[in-house]
Formats: sequence, structure tokens, C-alpha cells
Amino acid sequence: MSEPRLKTKLLVQAILRRYDQETIPAYIRRKGDPDAGTVLLKISTGINEAILLGQARDAEGRAGWLKMGGVERLEDAAAEALIEKAVKRDPDLYVIEVEDAKGRLLVDGLLL
Repeated sequence: MSEPRLKTKLLVQAILRRYDQETIPAYIRRKGDPDAGTVLLKISTGINEAILLGQARDAEGRAGWLKMGGVERLEDAAAEALIEKAVKRDPDLYVIEVEDAKGRLLVDGLLL
């Protein structure tokens, strides 16, 4: 059985607040469904690279984050292409962008 889901709007606000507490710039690039949308998190780590994570669940239903593109860091253009593809597939998707050269992942959940 999976754990209860937090409304997406509250999750997004919590993520933004956590990055704000560390004085790391983070903002909503795209708003999705406030109740049941999923979240993509793009962490820009340099001039032309990023970490792209998507909200996911493991086999037991526990919430976590999945690295998109199958690699640690992507070229920015590849990350943007994955975001565009994901938005076409899921119009309820939220996209949060973070600017952090250290690539810190300040969200709760497993890294899948």
C-alpha cells in the first residue's frame, strides 16, 4: 500500500521554501495541476549542465526522485528537451528550476 500523497501545490511550496532557507535561487517555471500534478526538478549546476529529477515511486509505493536521462548530469539542451517531452506527455506537470553550482538535492524522498 502506498503512503498518502501531499497535494502538489503544497509539495512545490515546501521545495521552494527549503531552497530559500539555504539562499539558493529556485522558482516555478511551469505550473501544473495544484492537486494531483507531478513535479520535475531541474538543478542548473553550471553554464551548460543540469541535473534533472522527476517525481516517482518505487515498487513499494514510496515517494522518491528519479534521475531523468539516465546520467548524473545532462547538457542543458538535453535537459530542456526532456522537460518539453514530459510536458507534452503530462500537461499537469510542475517544473521547478534551481540554480545551484553544487547540485544540492534538498527534497525529501529516496533517490531512485
